[in-house]
Amino acid sequence: MEHLTLLLAIVIVTALVFDFTNGFHDTANAMATTISTGALKPKVAVGMSAVLNLVGAFLSVEVAKTISGGLINEKGIRTEVIFAALVGAILWNLFTWLLGLPSSSSHALFGGLIGATLMSVGTSGVNGGVVITKILIPALAAPVVAGLAAMLATRLTYRIGRNSDEKATAKGYRAGQIASAGLVSLAHGTNDAQKTMGVITLALVTGGVLAPGSNPPVWVIVSAGVAIALGTYLGGWRIIRTMGTGLTDLQPQQGFAAQTSAATVILASSHLGFSLSTTQSCSGAVMGAGLGRKGGVVRWSTASRMFIAWGLTLPAAGLVAAGAEFLTGQGDWGVALVAVLLVAVSGGIYLASRRRPVDHTNVTAAEGTEPAEPVTEAVPATAVLTDVSGLSATIPAPVPTGTTTEPAARKEVIA
Repeated sequence: MEHLTLLLAIVIVTALVFDFTNGFHDTANAMATTISTGALKPKVAVGMSAVLNLVGAFLSVEVAKTISGGLINEKGIRTEVIFAALVGAILWNLFTWLLGLPSSSSHALFGGLIGATLMSVGTSGVNGGVVITKILIPALAAPVVAGLAAMLATRLTYRIGRNSDEKATAKGYRAGQIASAGLVSLAHGTNDAQKTMGVITLALVTGGVLAPGSNPPVWVIVSAGVAIALGTYLGGWRIIRTMGTGLTDLQPQQGFAAQTSAATVILASSHLGFSLSTTQSCSGAVMGAGLGRKGGVVRWSTASRMFIAWGLTLPAAGLVAAGAEFLTGQGDWGVALVAVLLVAVSGGIYLASRRRPVDHTNVTAAEGTEPAEPVTEAVPATAVLTDVSGLSATIPAPVPTGTTTEPAARKEVIA
């Protein structure tokens, strides 16, 4: 590491920042259904997910090789290109997080790399075959495969448990959800942490620190694992709300089926070196589980917004990265300007998020609702209280002490 230049150090730090945003952006993949069904409390869920993401980072380097030696031709790529690519990926991650949309952090990174490389050296710098076979095809197939698997698994679980006690069955599936959520977290660390490893390795190759085709050094694996684990622990509560309650209403059986199906798809792709989107896999599984239950529904208005975000991710991140690469190509002042813009825009997005904060205390509440305020004033006998959902409850006034009237009727609350 003694050969690192200042620019290379900045790129490595920026890559770890992206890894951090990847962690909190994708926490919903593993824990949204577990939190929404009550299998785990929110803070416990994200804590468990963080630990397993860290463990998963050490299980494989196949996806890292796809990025560092497959997607982009290493020869002729400057370190500034990697920096510009990361800027595009980070800003898209933060923007979609602000909107609560579970877009793909992976595709944001790929789009950034492709856009910055095209701006720098043209089409010769991108391996089109790798883009098609290991990015675009898995992007189309993963949510479909995970969705179909989750739908079939959901129907199977309900068929198997149709004669069982409902409460006992739900309790068992909540326990199963915890195990399957852990499996998804492990798979996420195995797949997504490697993407940052690949980017840092690519930067080290372009900076002359590593030879082309090298595996990620141990310190790269450790730092990427820690960064994604820290981001996961913070929890992307806005996206957890969308995944957990915005797409469909899940019961424990459905949550178990969705998470198990998604984890299977992600782990299989990691073993094969396919750098697919864990977000798309998990979202597809949630929708499949929603359709698999009799009477279950999918909120297609939310799903359609999510599909649009998926389609825009590659080109949008690519355009931002291309613009950043144009500036970095102007010299040191351009690199400094891009760094300042990254910090300024990121800060603006964070301040905008504070206007309507979402955290572990309100993540399971319906979007747009606020906790009900307690009633502290005396209420007349015929007063009607209206709650936030438009339902009413009539509460009779208490009977004064010492009267001979009949006891007041019990409170009736229409829920």
